[in-house]
Amino acid sequence: MISKIKKIAVFTSGGDSPGMNAAIRSVVRTCAYLQIECIGVYRGYEGLVEGDFKPLGARSVNNIINKGGTILKSARSDAFRTKEGRKRAYDNLVTNTIDAFVVIGGDGSFTGAMIFNKEYNFPVMGIPGTIDNDIFGTTYTLGFDTALNTAVEVIDKIRDTASSHNRLFFVEVMGRDVGHIALNAGVGAGAEEILIPEENLGLERLLESLKRSKKSGKSSSIVIVAEGDKTGKNVFELKEYVEEHLPIYDVRVSVLGHMQRGGSPSCFDRVLASRMGVKAVEALLEGKSNFMVGIQDNKIILTPIEQAIKGHTKIDKELIRVSDIMST
Repeated sequence: MISKIKKIAVFTSGGDSPGMNAAIRSVVRTCAYLQIECIGVYRGYEGLVEGDFKPLGARSVNNIINKGGTILKSARSDAFRTKEGRKRAYDNLVTNTIDAFVVIGGDGSFTGAMIFNKEYNFPVMGIPGTIDNDIFGTTYTLGFDTALNTAVEVIDKIRDTASSHNRLFFVEVMGRDVGHIALNAGVGAGAEEILIPEENLGLERLLESLKRSKKSGKSSSIVIVAEGDKTGKNVFELKEYVEEHLPIYDVRVSVLGHMQRGGSPSCFDRVLASRMGVKAVEALLEGKSNFMVGIQDNKIILTPIEQAIKGHTKIDKELIRVSDIMST
């Protein structure tokens, strides 16, 4: 593997997700294996602008594969959105003789990397870290599997309470623009109805579904709602609407919120992060740049960052059909 790259920086950006630490570990240890220096950048792009750098060796990343969050921290950076800020970031990279960087984050993080690459022709590589699974060019993003497991575990506990008190629970999960968490967690937890941004089912259909559930003998129900669902203005409005039109139901709301982001990553996310980190470093050393590492058909692939940003993930229609059948 012939390359002019001798030093690679790694940082996390955007919302944290389980598996980010495993990806950091993979990048650092791949660099160590290939005898390339690795620099950790704290607080994402803000750290690039401020020069918040620290050398990382193989032993620097001991015992982090199992930890949620990110040891390198994450932060918003208004400075990096400006040309002046990006110039400072570039100067810091040059001063520290850094030849390329790997950014672990979502589409906003990748947009920053793409702009930086275009302005300075600086080698960049992206690893998709977001629980929403909303990045084009990869079947799974880091953190999605763990977030699903967390959501299903909590919904299972809510089901116990719903059954004990003959209640209807609206459970809101993350997913402002996409319903991957809601759909998968809903099927996995046996929800009676799943509301997602991609499919506006309407309030009337929701009522009809709940009426059928009652007639079929169900004493309690769980409705999973993605936070970006268009059926109602929000999950509390849905609760009020059902209480008004179906007073037979004792309705409760549970918003899972940021607990979905935390926790120890699943084995799947740890393995995926390890594979993606190796590929990111190796691709840079092969002279590739401005790509995102992804997985499709269990193979690690590269997708141009611009495509990853502009492309749109599609909801699994077959899973929607399965959900309809299972809610009978």
